[in-house]
Amino acid sequence: MTSTPEADRRWLLTAIDLSRLCPPSTTAFSVGAVIVDANGNELSRGYSRETDPHVHAEEAALAKLPPNDPRLKSATIYSSLEPCNKRRSRPKTCTQLILQAGIPRVVIAWKEPPTFVTAADGTRALTAHGVTVITIPDLAQAALSANTHLTGGPDS
Repeated sequence: MTSTPEADRRWLLTAIDLSRLCPPSTTAFSVGAVIVDANGNELSRGYSRETDPHVHAEEAALAKLPPNDPRLKSATIYSSLEPCNKRRSRPKTCTQLILQAGIPRVVIAWKEPPTFVTAADGTRALTAHGVTVITIPDLAQAALSANTHLTGGPDS
């Protein structure tokens, strides 16, 4: 089953709602993520700092599934912020984790501004490996609302 724009919006809004569960941090964005299979069923969800102070949303969602789960090969991950491509706290970035899982499609609300890392550009890293990345920019303000404790914004 191919995802529809309406389903993409609904799942991305779910990820944005999850971002509001994040314990605030002055050194990281609050992000939510949902992994959905090709049939539109939720496989997993997560949010930043869900299990420890350094866990990212995509990482939290992926950790709840077996790494070789065959459903990931046709899944979509919805993230309220572009997956990281540079990281200080872990050996693997979220883009590396998504590529390793074989997820072919990513839907985001906004691209990572240079607040914490410059030239993060997870979108470029993912698309260079054949992953489809879709941005729904009119949901950027909603995604940013969980990050009002930080400076910067979706157009930074």
